[in-house]
Amino acid sequence: MPRRFRAPVVLPADPSCSVLRDGVVDIGDDGRIVFCGLAADAPPWPDLLVTELPGILLPGLVNTHAHSPMTLLRGMGGELPLLRWLREIIWPAEARLRPSDVRTGMVLGSVEMLRHGVTTSAEMYFHSEQMADAVLSTGARVLLGTPIIDLPGLDWREMITATERWIDADGLRWGPGERVELTYTAHSAYMLPVEALRLTAESAAARGALVQIHVAEAADEDLAQRAEFGSVPKLLDRVGMLAGRVIAAHAIHLSDEDIALFAERRVGVAHCPGSNAKLASGMARLRELRAAAVPVGLGTDGPASNDDLDLWEEVQLAAMLSRLATGDSTALGAASALLLATRDGAAALGRDDIGALEPGRWADLVHIDLDDPTFATGLDVPDDQLLSNLVWGAGSRRVRDVWVAGEQVIGEGESLRVDRAKAQAEVAEAAARIRG
Repeated sequence: MPRRFRAPVVLPADPSCSVLRDGVVDIGDDGRIVFCGLAADAPPWPDLLVTELPGILLPGLVNTHAHSPMTLLRGMGGELPLLRWLREIIWPAEARLRPSDVRTGMVLGSVEMLRHGVTTSAEMYFHSEQMADAVLSTGARVLLGTPIIDLPGLDWREMITATERWIDADGLRWGPGERVELTYTAHSAYMLPVEALRLTAESAAARGALVQIHVAEAADEDLAQRAEFGSVPKLLDRVGMLAGRVIAAHAIHLSDEDIALFAERRVGVAHCPGSNAKLASGMARLRELRAAAVPVGLGTDGPASNDDLDLWEEVQLAAMLSRLATGDSTALGAASALLLATRDGAAALGRDDIGALEPGRWADLVHIDLDDPTFATGLDVPDDQLLSNLVWGAGSRRVRDVWVAGEQVIGEGESLRVDRAKAQAEVAEAAARIRG
């Protein structure tokens, strides 16, 4: 039924990151937002169910790049550099995964994200049907697809065909509240032949689908592509991929020319500062990307490379590392960092129906309570101080309630749909078998 949420502070994640004092969010019976603004300006609505929330209400966070079923592999090979970590530890372990294992890992990953206020994640992993089923069970929102990669025993042509069949059968978005969006998940230019990249681009463009792809994560991963084409972005542009919807994960080792190309083509970037720092992959040129108006969101990457799925940590790391990289303590403020995880993340994925509290968008909401030393000074402080306390101090620690498409999925910090203890036990059992 239609509902109204009222809170002392509402953060709609509009372009200026406004702070609404005594705000309301009205939700229609279809799970979309009807109104967001000051309570004094709210339209009359007879027989409306009103819920008073004693804290801060903001949009659900958007994780633009993740491999969440890797909760099963958390901590494995954690001291190795990226390419050795993949080839020696991760890919051999993944070869032992069963489809049911992927569902098990995704359930726990989805619950972990929801408890941190992350309502949407863009996922790249095997057995995507199992992943979709897992996310529908937790109530979250996801963008995913059948992985496309060239490895022994895998047929990248069949992977493209499988994605086509799925989209043609179910459509791009489906499920309650359009919780699932199907995408093309091409691993990378260094793990696919040029023909595969071209066919992926053509197939995705024909269906208006998003392509997820790793780009320029490690300095030495794409030496052959750079020697032949100049850079991976130039290669992707040549095969037509940048003419459609694309989210480039990591995008660390980019030239000025690459950034200009991404800006011209409106390519989204998934900035993953935690994973990039842990694997010593490098620091993305965040200031330059934003200055060029490249759509940038934040990603956790996988829980085996980060090693958690807390996007609030990425908010903090993005700001701190940008300041370190530029030597400028004003390089990225709390408001801009918060937008990276909400409105900007949605834009990087080519979505205008999530990431902000605006009429027509899905009612994906997060309630932050104030029972924490961070908020000891209360809410009656200047807007910039309030945002600073939220971003730098509280983070995910005070996420209490979460709604997706107007449906509550987290209450008092716990999943209302999934037994978390059981999910953790099932991951432990599967992980023990995978380790051998």
